[in-house]
Amino acid sequence: MVKYSIIVPVYNEQDTIKIFYDAITPVMKNLNEPYEVIFVNDGSMDNTLNILKELALSDKNVKYLSFSRNFGQQAAIFCGYEHSSGEAVITIDVDLQDPVEVIPEMIKKWKEGYEVVHGKRKKRKGETFFKKFTSKLYLKFIQGISGLKIPQNVGEFKLLDRKVVNTLINMPEHGRYLRGLTSWVGFKQTEVEFVRNERVAGTTKYSLKKLVKLATGSVVTLSTWPLTISAKLGLLGGFLSLACFITFIVLSCCKIFLPLAAWLFPTITMLFSISFVLNGLTNVYLRKTYEEVQNRPRSIVSESGNFDD
Repeated sequence: MVKYSIIVPVYNEQDTIKIFYDAITPVMKNLNEPYEVIFVNDGSMDNTLNILKELALSDKNVKYLSFSRNFGQQAAIFCGYEHSSGEAVITIDVDLQDPVEVIPEMIKKWKEGYEVVHGKRKKRKGETFFKKFTSKLYLKFIQGISGLKIPQNVGEFKLLDRKVVNTLINMPEHGRYLRGLTSWVGFKQTEVEFVRNERVAGTTKYSLKKLVKLATGSVVTLSTWPLTISAKLGLLGGFLSLACFITFIVLSCCKIFLPLAAWLFPTITMLFSISFVLNGLTNVYLRKTYEEVQNRPRSIVSESGNFDD
């Protein structure tokens, strides 16, 4: 077993891979302990795979897994976990926004006895106010509905002890949100602060569509709170209907008569609105149940390099 495994998901990152490799190699070699760098090619359509093959041929510490198509960052990370052999496993993006120089600090915390070490951004360069604001708002929302204490300003840059990685791998569900599950499993956790840099090259591969998909999946995965909306809307609808009817009765007692449509319209509209909302929520959970029942693999590796088996 190697000492450290570095998991690096990549998608159309031909411009950043070699820069990342040149940056992380001296950092890991200076540790004077065995390590592996596992690149997970998430169905890239550029020259990413060929570059990974070249690196694997020249450096046996470099390994790669290549998906048959794009399965997403979370699937790539968990695939890396499944193929890693390190006692400590570190996930990091290839764009060097998360500085590789922080890794020795994470390892130091791990050797002190911490089993989860989060990389915490104390400053985020090159990110818009909108992105930072919505990210903070979303995290507060997730914490509120799930009851989990997910650290602020952390991403996928973290170190996990092998026992934590094995725990995550053995979880049966398919829909996985790493930040939430890392908090859910517990263990002894701490943080290492750093300044997040701008990308060294290329552009972000996380489109608004992918961010919304990740957010939706994490809500359904971590909480059943949406299921309670139906009861809350039902109570609210019942209260408003009752208040409306009382108002109409008082008006009638005051000899202010309203046409029948005035009685029917708000009631029918409210009932239909509640029905549509409940139907939509039911469909969300039915879809998730359908995906779980299918029991399809989270990802498919079409080829790999420098693995023993």
